[in-house]
Amino acid sequence: MQDFSRRSLLQGGTALAATGMLTGPALFDFAKAWAQSAPWKAEPGAKLTVMRWKRFVPQEDDAFNAMVAAFKAATGTEMNVFSESFEDVQPKASVAANTGSGLDLAWGLHTLPQLFPTKVLKMNDVADYLGKKYGGWTDAAAKTCKLGNDWLGIPVATNGGYMTYRKSALDKAGFKEFPKDFPGFLEMCKALKANNTPAGFALGHASGDGNSWLHWVLWGHGAYTVDQNDKIIINSPETAKALEYTKALYDSFIPGTASWNDSSNNKAFLAGELYCTANGISIYVAAKTDASKKELTADTYHALWPVGPVGKPTELQLALPILAFNFTKYPNAAKAFVAFMLEKENYEKWLDGAQGYLTQTLNAYESAPIWTADPKNAVFSQASKRTLPASGIGTVGEKAATAIADFIVVDMFANYCTGAKDVKGAMAEAERQLKRIYR
Repeated sequence: MQDFSRRSLLQGGTALAATGMLTGPALFDFAKAWAQSAPWKAEPGAKLTVMRWKRFVPQEDDAFNAMVAAFKAATGTEMNVFSESFEDVQPKASVAANTGSGLDLAWGLHTLPQLFPTKVLKMNDVADYLGKKYGGWTDAAAKTCKLGNDWLGIPVATNGGYMTYRKSALDKAGFKEFPKDFPGFLEMCKALKANNTPAGFALGHASGDGNSWLHWVLWGHGAYTVDQNDKIIINSPETAKALEYTKALYDSFIPGTASWNDSSNNKAFLAGELYCTANGISIYVAAKTDASKKELTADTYHALWPVGPVGKPTELQLALPILAFNFTKYPNAAKAFVAFMLEKENYEKWLDGAQGYLTQTLNAYESAPIWTADPKNAVFSQASKRTLPASGIGTVGEKAATAIADFIVVDMFANYCTGAKDVKGAMAEAERQLKRIYR
């Protein structure tokens, strides 16, 4: 756990300034003024324990830590913050929800608040305050956190994952631009393999990477787990086509993708073993900050996801919502902290610290400086507007959140691609698991 104070914030001012942050006394003065006028006043003696996903971009962590320190100094709230991997956030949030203790706030991914609809603190007032002040919420972000008219959490950001590739490898394979449709993408992956410059995408339990790209393929073929009425429709000709397409892709991949987690492709790309993958901007950021990888940095580019047979974007980007549990002893402090995070003076600096890894969910931040700071950042600015909610065309709620958390779609594709099951068996297993959830 980390416990931040004003002293540590002031001492860290020099390092934070390098990321363009509002630092030191200036950040503290803003926080103090904000706390005096904010709609929520932290309870005397408030103490908040916050679990968040483990950062992939160090400067983002610096920016977040500065926010935490300023909030503590301005409100007197003790802040205990700890980080967990994407894979561990949901199980540990579930333990807290079931025991009614251990956490005040959990900041996770996809539709995390929907897993605990009766255990969360309603955030309607926070959502209204921020939405009115900053141009409203993007559609998928709002759906991620809403149940009926109630906000179960706040969609802090979207981690936009887009195609990350080595331009020299595509040029050598005969592709002057990144393919825009599924057939072209498959041919590119085959050509990359033939040149010993392979692509690779996670087929393991990678909460971000695996779920994102496999739902993209599924939805791009017009296949879904459930329809608009939550009727299970996974066992379909469209799903079968998606499976066959993915198997053809898998045969061109670098070995080992069936066991990849969310950091595996980062490591392989930076090691010069991988030439195309889907990821947040963290690969490019890591390369830029490593003096030994100047050639890799110059050769790394980004592209939108190709469009499938349905003829429109079917992206699943990684939502990062935060929730407060309704058993917290300090609900006002929890709401104040969440609202404080998304105020302009914090949020744009935080986006800058993330260097494109995080995308705004409030429309006013479309003009944030980060999106023009580097031309290679620009594609990531579209993530929150192009994504579908994690439920696809189905109802956003606890059932859809469970299906994502249980890797049902990921396992269906992995079972077929690795030969564990045939097409019918893979679909039947996914259907059986979905029936367990949607009953």
